[in-house]
Amino acid sequence: MVIRSISARTFRNAGFAVALGAVALTGCSQYIKRDEFDATISELRSTDQRLQSQIDGLSAKHDALVTQLAGRTRVDTAAHFAINDAAVAEQDKALLDDFARVIRDSHSQAVVTVEGFADPSGSAAHNRRLGLQRAQSVRDYLVSAGLGEARVRAVSYGEDRNRQVHEGAVGDAGQANRRVSLVVDYAGPRSDGQQPTTASL
Repeated sequence: MVIRSISARTFRNAGFAVALGAVALTGCSQYIKRDEFDATISELRSTDQRLQSQIDGLSAKHDALVTQLAGRTRVDTAAHFAINDAAVAEQDKALLDDFARVIRDSHSQAVVTVEGFADPSGSAAHNRRLGLQRAQSVRDYLVSAGLGEARVRAVSYGEDRNRQVHEGAVGDAGQANRRVSLVVDYAGPRSDGQQPTTASL
């Protein structure tokens, strides 16, 4: 598979919107200096850009598609599964280990959602359960690699048609449908002890 990395505007971090709301609410009760406001926005932008750069590095090292859309960074091919199986494959552990290291070492307050999928063989209810088992397996692996249990969630999309890579494909042809994706919903503040670089506004 060709390794690809697609980046939309990095200025879409969900944390940016949260911080703006917090600053706005604080402003109702007390005055916020312009330089403090600018520093907060600059730090959020820097954190978002740093995370995107680190995740892009994973796509260059592993067979992974990385996208950023509406403030969410997605590693769309984090793990694949055998038919009717939810065990994390050995060949996927290197990427998961590197992803866990990036989040643990530099973004320990990040919120991560593990999304599980299935091919359309079997019933919709079975595939929804199987997708969740796959997501939970990867979630448990990431937690065992040092991510905070409360900050990693698991959800299932089962065989949802609009989320299939190859619509209707099963068996060997449907391997891309039997997958788990990792989504960083919120990067959080930097936690590596380094000062963020100043980003222009």
